[in-house]
Amino acid sequence: MDAAEGAEKGDLAARLDKLFEVMRRPDTPPLSNAAAAAAITSQTGVSISPAYLWQLRSGLKDNPTVQHLRAIAEFFGVPASYLVDRDPNAQVDAQLNLLQALRDNGVRDLAMRASGLTPQALNSVALILDRVRELERLPPIAHPGGGEAEA
Repeated sequence: MDAAEGAEKGDLAARLDKLFEVMRRPDTPPLSNAAAAAAITSQTGVSISPAYLWQLRSGLKDNPTVQHLRAIAEFFGVPASYLVDRDPNAQVDAQLNLLQALRDNGVRDLAMRASGLTPQALNSVALILDRVRELERLPPIAHPGGGEAEA
């Protein structure tokens, strides 16, 4: 989710949509609001309706109860603060972005090829990929430990 999407749709709605998109098996479509509502109610004991989830995801409702936020967060396996805070937890966002990237067969293929490489070799591959991103005019990727990769 980029800043423009979050501002346009509403931060909560955009984050919920991201959870629906990312927190699923790669070979299955995102859960419907009905399936998610039933699973949230079953897993957490907090009753939530498909219509209410739709209203939250569409931005029609943007002030849910703390109980509902906690239940949704528990179901998706994220801290409730991810749904509440104005600035989402960068670590949670990074993990969701990684899961989303791993759904891409090409990215998964690259990750499998990198398995077993030495840390030095992995750093070299990262530098090459950073350069390719530059050539493709894509934004730089922040690396663990903060900052961008050094050339």
